[in-house]
Amino acid sequence: MGFKRLKKPWPTKEAMEQVYKMKLWGSNKSNFYSGVGSHHPEIVNQYIDVLTSFLVSFKNPLVVCDLGCGDFNVGKELVKYTKKYVAVDIVIDLIEHNIEQFKEENLVFHCLDIAVDNLPSGDCAILRQVLQHLSNAEVQKIVNKLTGFKYVILTEHLPEGDFVPNEDIISGQGIRLKKQSGLNLLVPPFNFKVKEEKQLLSVILNNDKGVIVTTLYKIY
Repeated sequence: MGFKRLKKPWPTKEAMEQVYKMKLWGSNKSNFYSGVGSHHPEIVNQYIDVLTSFLVSFKNPLVVCDLGCGDFNVGKELVKYTKKYVAVDIVIDLIEHNIEQFKEENLVFHCLDIAVDNLPSGDCAILRQVLQHLSNAEVQKIVNKLTGFKYVILTEHLPEGDFVPNEDIISGQGIRLKKQSGLNLLVPPFNFKVKEEKQLLSVILNNDKGVIVTTLYKIY
């Protein structure tokens, strides 16, 4: 089981490498920890349930591309419901760690920058709390590539209630919540064209820390 290395470093790659090296999202027994959003049962269990329901609804299992798979604590629960599961992340050491830890016949890992590199082909793209860390310019580059999938399942950490969408940020550890903003791909500047939109899950966080929303987009 191999993976593709990035051809050269750039700021987003370096920022995400620093997140893991300095444990900016916390830590556990592993050297790689993708934060509470990937481990808190109230967030993770409901997400796995709704994704499982979606995936098993198809007579022919889907090829799923997990774009920003992180430490794979969530993705490992979904692999068995797919024809093939392609897990992608920008951090080389993280991908190497995942290859050692997770081995399934229908699972493959790639080290890619999804804003720059070509995306793997598949039926469904999963972006779980990934775009929220990226600048509008990088989000736009990714959105332009999502038209190759039939389904996109997007999870974003948003302010609760009304907010001004798509305030720009510098790619890295933080998200738009600090600006009382969050991503909405369907409005400017992204104007993502979809055939259908359906909210699959909304998890309200304690202490006014916003809401984590998972949305299914049917592209064609």
